[in-house]
Amino acid sequence: MNAIVNVYTRLTTRLDQAGSYLGLLGIRLLLAWEFWEAGVQKFTGENWFINVQENFPFPFNIVPVDISWFLATWSELLGAVALVIGLGTRFFSVSLIILTIVAWVSVHSGNGYNVCDNGYKLPLMYLVMFVPLLLSGPGKLSLDHWLARRFMAN
Repeated sequence: MNAIVNVYTRLTTRLDQAGSYLGLLGIRLLLAWEFWEAGVQKFTGENWFINVQENFPFPFNIVPVDISWFLATWSELLGAVALVIGLGTRFFSVSLIILTIVAWVSVHSGNGYNVCDNGYKLPLMYLVMFVPLLLSGPGKLSLDHWLARRFMAN
């Protein structure tokens, strides 16, 4: 029985070590891919926010649609790059959480852009995936971690 406990302990220790580097990387890469695609579509497409601006929650509904389009596009593009390299992860997590909530309220809930049957599943999944990035940071395989070690050590 002691041998089984030792094997289990060694295995979980190695998994914990690998997880501290790779565990959050998968979440970062998946979110980056999704937001990069959305940002590229906005960057290469036409501004359709005029059709949904009245559905934006306050204060986003009073921002001119061209500014909203610009902010959404560049938040998605820069946020995606930042998530890939793990730089400013908590900042971009909050930014993309806000963007996701605005999109959920104004676009995904019954306005024709439902990628799921009810329009809620995908935005909810994004929000849930942002929680560990916001609370725990990007993990050890990130520029945030490297910068923290580099400058906290001095």
